Amino acid sequence: MITLKEALLLTNDEINKLRNELTDKIKNNSIGAYIEQLTNTDINISGSGIPIAIKDNINVKDWAITCGSNILKGYVSPYNATVINNLEKAGLSPFGRTNMDEFAMGSSTESSCYGKTLNPVDNSRVPGGSSGGSAAAVAGGIAIAALGTDTGGSIRQPAAFCGCVGMKPTYGRVSRYGITAYSSSLDQCGPITQNVEDAAILYDIISGHDPMDSTSANVEYDAVTPKLDSNRKLTVAVIDNFIDQASDEIKIGFEKAVKALEEAGHKIVHKNMVDTSKIVSTYYIVATAEASANLARFDGVRFGNRQGDAGLKDMYVQTKSQGFGEEVQKRIMLGSFVLSSGYYDAYYIKAQKVRHLIKDEYEKIFEEADLILSPVAPTTAPKIGSFKTSLEMYLSDIYTISINLAGLPAISLPVCDDKEGMPVGLQLIGKAYDEQTVFDGALSLEKAVNYKK
Repeated sequence: MITLKEALLLTNDEINKLRNELTDKIKNNSIGAYIEQLTNTDINISGSGIPIAIKDNINVKDWAITCGSNILKGYVSPYNATVINNLEKAGLSPFGRTNMDEFAMGSSTESSCYGKTLNPVDNSRVPGGSSGGSAAAVAGGIAIAALGTDTGGSIRQPAAFCGCVGMKPTYGRVSRYGITAYSSSLDQCGPITQNVEDAAILYDIISGHDPMDSTSANVEYDAVTPKLDSNRKLTVAVIDNFIDQASDEIKIGFEKAVKALEEAGHKIVHKNMVDTSKIVSTYYIVATAEASANLARFDGVRFGNRQGDAGLKDMYVQTKSQGFGEEVQKRIMLGSFVLSSGYYDAYYIKAQKVRHLIKDEYEKIFEEADLILSPVAPTTAPKIGSFKTSLEMYLSDIYTISINLAGLPAISLPVCDDKEGMPVGLQLIGKAYDEQTVFDGALSLEKAVNYKK
């Protein structure tokens, strides 16, 4: 598949040819990366620019946007998200709705109302989630690049499982206007691409302050791509107590990456951080609390397919029971519980205090390091159906969620394959608003490990 950097050099005629070839490829592919593949419908197309796949929770004018949920079937977006307007200004165009876990709540893209997406490397495995469709499309050669959203690792983890590059910007760096909220203080939109340079290009296109988004950071912004430098020598921290919980295959890949960074001239320092079990508890209290508030609007009155005709209460109960899937219902109930009278102080306030401690620990590490190298997940992509309980799925996020809690930028990239041929992805984490260093370090690591699919 042509890279985004190469596609930006194409003439209009060449772009049209590319779009037609891509449409044929998508129709003849059966991994279910796109919702159109699962519903056997024509690919959603907007504009005539370079085609970029769009996750099904990002509003595109005149497209059906459903967040992978029955409750939103029939909703047609009346406007573009800011990231879509930014794409179009740069000559890129939305091209296809990628499948996702319902309302971005999941780590495997199995909870979509349309059906599951398959990992393009091994169809018996999950592609990760919640942006599994976007990662599978890029890794499967049926998208040049894609947009995903990351609330607790939902860009980086599927990119790692599928063998492509996924980048989560600093919180507030990319506008959330027009992106259906899961957890407002954690969500960020970001690129999923074939390589680090493409991720930098797409990041530059979608970034910037947006007055339409009250959480958008009004800070000075310089484009990353023109200043990319893989020769910068950086200090990279390794968090030893994080590595202990990874599988042997991940540890082997990690050691390979550390060695490659040292050989490239980077300095490695060793650190420890707060116990991961505290990170998981904190994340799922904060995320579910915010989700219960955000999803209250899907009640059959303001949004959502209205069900039930025996009065207001019946309408609420029937609309939400029939519209929301099991995992979404669980998280709404958990969020409502931790916000309820008598439990708010015990859970939610305590979680916010631990969140502050996590942020402080990262800042302390960054006093001595430019970047942190960490696994993305404890294992490579698991088999479809292998998460027997929600808790098992939650524990697969132990390495990614603290970055969202602290609002930091991070990028995942493949470094090697395990013995079964599945990609091993690692992530580099940077200081807030220091995306330049994150991309410089990632480009250096990409060159050093020289990963080939």
